[in-house]
Amino acid sequence: MAGDPVGSGGRTTMTAMDPVDWLDDDQQRIWRSFLRTNSLMNQELDRDLRQRDGLTLVEYGILVSLSEAEGQRVRMRHLADSVIVSKSRLSHQIARLERDGYVRRESCSQDRRGSWAVLTEHGEKALSEAAPGHVGRVRECMFDRLTDEQVERLGEIMGVLEAGLRERSRR
Repeated sequence: MAGDPVGSGGRTTMTAMDPVDWLDDDQQRIWRSFLRTNSLMNQELDRDLRQRDGLTLVEYGILVSLSEAEGQRVRMRHLADSVIVSKSRLSHQIARLERDGYVRRESCSQDRRGSWAVLTEHGEKALSEAAPGHVGRVRECMFDRLTDEQVERLGEIMGVLEAGLRERSRR
């Protein structure tokens, strides 16, 4: 067993009944780098959007999802899946976006318990103003640092990981 196993705190005690397949040194390095990079990227993009446009990264994602949907509206439960947040966090974010006039809620006629989140004209305008700066920052933080081949490989890798996680979450 090499290095400090992830989650072991340096302890490598295992029982015969429950052996742990610890990460090797390279896997640990890659895993920890992924965690740091993901956290730093989210922090940087969130900070940039807040300072420039007064939106959080999650709120921006909500506006994007609504703008891309048919009729610019999405059922709340589907929106939570789309932006990958809990239903309670989504409810809080939608309340803020609703307060700022970017989104409105509409009740669902087919299911009285359900509701739609709908992008308003004001929300569409805010998104169109925020998008160029945000896309530029994403390019600067991620794509400008990679070769075309690296982007292609990263896309393949992320596709495999996302598909596996989505499949697992359906079980």
